[in-house]
Amino acid sequence: MKRNRMTALMTLLLSGALVLAACGGNGGNNTSQGGESASAQSGNGQNTAEGSNTNSAAGSVLEFTPASDMSKLPAVAKGRTDTIIVGLTDPSGAFTPYFQQSGYDGNVSSLLYTPLVTVDDKGLPTPGLAESWEVSEDQLTYTYHLRKDLKFSDGSPMTADDVAFTWTLLHDKAYDGDSQIPTLHIVGGEAYKEGKASSISGISVKDPQTVSVTLEQPNATALVLLGSDVLSKAYYGKDYKYGQLDYIKKLHEKPVGNGPYVLDKFIPGQEVRYVANPYYYAGKPKTEKFIYKTSEGDVWQYLETGEVDYASFSATTENIDKLKSMGFVNILPYTPSTYGYLQLNLEHEALKDKSVRQALTYGLDRQSIYVEANQGAGEVANIPASPISWAYTEEGINKYDYDPDKANQLLDEAGWAKGSDGIREKDGKKLTIHFLGSKNAQIDVFIAVATENFAAIGVDFQPEVFADFNALVSKVEGGDYDMASFSTPMLADPSDGVLQFVDGEIKGYDNPKVKELYEKALSTSDIEQRKATYQELFQLLNDELPIIFTNYKKTVYAYNGRIQNLSVSPFTGLSSSLPNWTLE
Repeated sequence: MKRNRMTALMTLLLSGALVLAACGGNGGNNTSQGGESASAQSGNGQNTAEGSNTNSAAGSVLEFTPASDMSKLPAVAKGRTDTIIVGLTDPSGAFTPYFQQSGYDGNVSSLLYTPLVTVDDKGLPTPGLAESWEVSEDQLTYTYHLRKDLKFSDGSPMTADDVAFTWTLLHDKAYDGDSQIPTLHIVGGEAYKEGKASSISGISVKDPQTVSVTLEQPNATALVLLGSDVLSKAYYGKDYKYGQLDYIKKLHEKPVGNGPYVLDKFIPGQEVRYVANPYYYAGKPKTEKFIYKTSEGDVWQYLETGEVDYASFSATTENIDKLKSMGFVNILPYTPSTYGYLQLNLEHEALKDKSVRQALTYGLDRQSIYVEANQGAGEVANIPASPISWAYTEEGINKYDYDPDKANQLLDEAGWAKGSDGIREKDGKKLTIHFLGSKNAQIDVFIAVATENFAAIGVDFQPEVFADFNALVSKVEGGDYDMASFSTPMLADPSDGVLQFVDGEIKGYDNPKVKELYEKALSTSDIEQRKATYQELFQLLNDELPIIFTNYKKTVYAYNGRIQNLSVSPFTGLSSSLPNWTLE
């Protein structure tokens, strides 16, 4: 698999980092199971903003809970009058959209840039830097009308030429990032990439505020994908030469954006400092300074001592009770549009057999691992879509409830017989599962339960745990594994959750029917037609199990009770409300 696809949106919120709209629209990337994910920028679903409900650990309803005793607020937090601090795992410093090395970089740049088109709390397109747009009747041509007097953070004007430059740059033959814009098949895009044309014929600048683009075929995600972040042609294109993009790396730590904040200083291993952007189209943000605290540490300690103003936690009864006891934090329930899964090495002979994959799923007590062990702060997953997605369905879906008898039956029928040591064998080879996971409490529970579960069905389970996520990814890329634990980034459109099954991300899986249904679902903007297609696609993937679906998460955000105007969307996280945050 491509390393940049694996890392582009990973956001392991080990320190309770803020979930923002990182690298919008570039779905199909992974995070380690147990972490959180950066969000994307399109799709539909239901609002889980402030005041909404979600099921709590004990099965009761958890509502937004305001701070009960602000007198407990630590002095260090009380003393901040113009600065809000949030924890974030250390980014790499690649803060240019479309060129980021991790979701942490994406979280940083999401405050530096604003897309042409964003989405509302229901996932529907809403104006960003583009005040309006039109889509042709044949769904092939998209015309964007920019707001007047837009400026980049250096005060220079932003025009349609910058939009055209951004789209063109992503078609350069040297571009190796994970943007999905090149997959939209812009007319003339391939000719430009191959060096047969000096420009992309399907891109047309009508006037300084108007730009249009024509596709070769309809794509339901095109409006928001094309409406992603815009790079300054004057800054990022000054030294541009076709086929040579290395120069952009020199600009990563000195970004020129158009978002609510400007990068003030990046201190690796310590913090990312921002100041409010006076040229922001919606007006200068109400809080002058924002800081990502990137030093690793105990998120509970940081929140309790007032060193950070915000953190996220699994919605367990224990965590919720502890947060309530603090008194000075607001508690906001949140269900992210993600799903967890066990990636399988389908290039290994045993796992090529669907019966074996189904047996492993029946033989794993996912309810105990992901729901009961988390005090109810989760739900078992069986399809590549979150319950908050408009495409989610349980119709015709096998729930694979824990059933070791069924697992044993399938393995017997597949020719895997138990040996004298209780481990199954076939053609002289034992049925061994080499598992990879990141070091966290969730993985500890998984290993304990899976070891017992798999032994009961004759599977030799051999776990390997990594403290460093990049080391785990390298191991997976090398193919030395049978099973690895991941979760997706935020899934904006239902296609995001399916992308890994059609783009080669899952090596050894190549089903023409899956690709056919994937393309069919993208070929129309009719929601009902798309729902029907996704239902068929989900049923197929639920039967074939190229991966083992594991869980959906339930989360709570805890933040300083002084912060006002904070809200959350399942698709854009907190980024849309952050410019309006104030300290009371």
